[in-house]
Amino acid sequence: MIPLWNHSEAAQACNGAAKGNWIAHGVSIDSRAISQDDLFVAIKGPNADGHDYVKSALNAGAAAAMVSEIRSEWPTNIPHILVNDTDKGLNALAHCARDRITKRASILGVTGSVGKTGTKEALRHVLSQQGSTIATQGNLNNQWGLPLSLARMPADTVYGILELGMNHAGEIRALSKILRPHIAIITTIEPVHTEFFDSIEDIADAKAEIFDGMASDGIAILNRENPYFDRLQSRAIEKKLNSIISFGDHADAEARVIDCKLGASFSDIQADICGESITYRLGVPGKHWVLNSLAVLAGVKVAGGEVAEAAFALADINALKGRGEQRLITYDGGTFTLIDESYNASPVSMRAAFQVLKNTTPAQNGRRIAVLGDMLELGTEADAIHAALAKDISSAGIDIAILAGNHMAALYTALPKSVAAEHDITSDNILPVVINTVRPGDVVTVKGSLGSRMAPITAALAALDETRGAANAV
Repeated sequence: MIPLWNHSEAAQACNGAAKGNWIAHGVSIDSRAISQDDLFVAIKGPNADGHDYVKSALNAGAAAAMVSEIRSEWPTNIPHILVNDTDKGLNALAHCARDRITKRASILGVTGSVGKTGTKEALRHVLSQQGSTIATQGNLNNQWGLPLSLARMPADTVYGILELGMNHAGEIRALSKILRPHIAIITTIEPVHTEFFDSIEDIADAKAEIFDGMASDGIAILNRENPYFDRLQSRAIEKKLNSIISFGDHADAEARVIDCKLGASFSDIQADICGESITYRLGVPGKHWVLNSLAVLAGVKVAGGEVAEAAFALADINALKGRGEQRLITYDGGTFTLIDESYNASPVSMRAAFQVLKNTTPAQNGRRIAVLGDMLELGTEADAIHAALAKDISSAGIDIAILAGNHMAALYTALPKSVAAEHDITSDNILPVVINTVRPGDVVTVKGSLGSRMAPITAALAALDETRGAANAV
């Protein structure tokens, strides 16, 4: 195995002083997730100081630690790099990793209000079959996660796919200047994190900061269906990017849908990808996924990959845990379908989840059930935004809504009598209601922001599986 870093390279990259002769095959900032021969970076964060965990990281198999201080309780011979600031040291490793990749590599940055993690994972899935690929693990997309992801990038990388997240203006600009993407994908602009922005236009501008780290030969891939397309396009033009590619149903989109059949667990799509006619099956349901698959294939095209090969690989893609994963649960003499959307929620992703639920037909005597937690960080309009979901629930043919959270009280009040509804303040309180309600034949979607704690409900429903093994993927 080719080392990712050795003591000399790492010290030179971050202008530090190395002790010991060591090599690292990975980089970590979490002592609980150390792999053998990782370089552990002791970040001083808002809630913890990584220096408190240097000994445990080394005991777990870390090759060395990057530190900004030497503590008396440590053994005198621990392998390390001493730097002035470990946060800056991690950024320096990221810059060096970005500089040393081969000229034929393509670095893709992915952001957007929703859909960025799924789009990133789809790109990882299709491009890893075409060349050496590295992508952000999970949603490590912030001020520490993105540099960490870059620091893990081997020199022989052909495709680097990095996710950029934010909830305040200026954050993506800083990340983009570290990443310096060749290709920027913005999935969509929606009212997410509105607690921290005065308007959706401000959110669009914050996402457009991804262009700030790009050279003039960069390429922007933008959602032609989004109302803020023109605004994003103008920002890309201001940055003098070489090319702007749009995707969607729109007749003017360079990557566009020609025909589409939406199924309960997949979609069949005919598309034109920058002049290349492609027919493919997408292994996850929902129109939002269809649109993002166009961005994926456009990204493959401009990154120099094989579009037809990538389109074929999309049939094998699966929704992520907490982000649309479907499981068939054997229970009480039958089965019900569990759709796990418990990781996060926004108004647009709620409506997308309702449409998937609408397209999923319950078995005989089954019902469509939505178990929903609060959408967070929506500011002073949160109650009105929650209440506005009532018409979407009704039009999706949802039979039962079981709601948790202070803001979900507004939706409970707004629901028509045709929807049987229950509400309580916490997810713990509605859990017994959910368990007592579900029966064979049902289709159950569980969705809410991470802070609304809907994941335990998903876990409890999965635990009903009488086969005792992991619930079966649909």
